[in-house]
Amino acid sequence: MMQKIPFILAVLSIVGGVFISILFGVNEDIFKNKIKAGLERNQKIQSLTDEAEKATQLKGEADKNWRYYQRFHFHATGIGAMMMGLVLFLYFLQAPKVLITVSSYLIAVGGFLYPFVWLFAGIYGPEMGRTEAKEAFAVFGYMGGLFLVGGLMTLALAVKYPLKTFGSDSV
Repeated sequence: MMQKIPFILAVLSIVGGVFISILFGVNEDIFKNKIKAGLERNQKIQSLTDEAEKATQLKGEADKNWRYYQRFHFHATGIGAMMMGLVLFLYFLQAPKVLITVSSYLIAVGGFLYPFVWLFAGIYGPEMGRTEAKEAFAVFGYMGGLFLVGGLMTLALAVKYPLKTFGSDSV
């Protein structure tokens, strides 16, 4: 089971990214209405007295917050696919099992958690403010570092250890 968890996280990441894109297609207004409702509770924006400035600010913030939901989709699916590829590659290396396991977990945990910085910024950013939301959920963003360390570790293992051979053909 321990070896399956990185694969499961990769699949969950891809599925999460695809699922939200399906929700976009089914009813994009769910997200846009949530953003609008959050912006109506944003004290900084609502305190603006110039109606033209307020309208401009609302439009700009709505567009940027909508983009955060899209970033979750892009990052979850793209990084999920990279996770799957790297973890599969690791299991073809003739490296010590513990190094393969550590590298695959760094890749999987970091890659799975990183996109959530964008999802939570999209959910909470309209009311909190985009910068404040990203700062509040920065721990998820830092998980991208785990993914990077796991990827670099995979590169080092690939340089040091040969690929497994199967029968008379080498992989």
